[in-house]
Amino acid sequence: MIRRFVGRPILAAAVLQAALLLSAADFHFAILGDRTGEAQPGIYEQVWKETAADHPAFVVTVGDTIQGLNDATADREWREAQKIFIKGIPLYLTPGNHDIWSDLSERLFRKYSGRPIHYSFDHDQAHFTILDNSRDDQFSASELAWLEADLRAHDKQPVKFVFSHRPSWLIPVLLKNPRDPVHQLAKKYGVQYVISGHVHQMIHSNFEGIEYFSMPSAGGHLRASMKYEDGWFFAHTMVEVTGTEAHFQVKEVKPSARVTTPAYWGASGLLHHQ
Repeated sequence: MIRRFVGRPILAAAVLQAALLLSAADFHFAILGDRTGEAQPGIYEQVWKETAADHPAFVVTVGDTIQGLNDATADREWREAQKIFIKGIPLYLTPGNHDIWSDLSERLFRKYSGRPIHYSFDHDQAHFTILDNSRDDQFSASELAWLEADLRAHDKQPVKFVFSHRPSWLIPVLLKNPRDPVHQLAKKYGVQYVISGHVHQMIHSNFEGIEYFSMPSAGGHLRASMKYEDGWFFAHTMVEVTGTEAHFQVKEVKPSARVTTPAYWGASGLLHHQ
């Protein structure tokens, strides 16, 4: 009798997973890189215009929406930034170090983003987790605990994205260190995509089947060589979610408007020149 029933929970889970995929509508959304530090005049506005032309279901940022770091000017900077956002496109902000640096700036982030400093949401078959590492290069124990609880609660979602501002995973992933706590949680709960900003450079690495991205700038100043081939350029990224997969297009701003996929990029620039 025990053998007759032992497989039913597994079968039920498989049926539920299949039903989720069959009922899910494919969709596309946009990712925007850092607007600051040292926002370059007019770039973020152009990135938003080109993003809107792609008609995304929503936009997720990787943080640094205002220049910040000054309590006295932060409220005005948030009001100015909101004038750039395009009404009618849902926006999910990730907190960056230029957005949150003090108790007041945290309250302002909550006010103008309309969300907590870490949160999550579902869209069709995909789950999105937004983390806060705005005030430290590493994730706190409490942030990691919150991440695990969130992923556990949404374990049945077949597609999972984790966003944070700082790429706290960067060195462990590039060194292929499997002990990184974010990487371990991503493996445990089936996260396919881990996405950050902060460095203003296009970086891509696949480690043990998990795709890691540091997104190019959406307006914050370019550093180092400032060469496209080295990953230094302004862009937005469109993500098409189809079934259990996501397909990325990294779209440089006009007039150059070069379009690449993650396969073109590595940890230090273009792997394959177009």
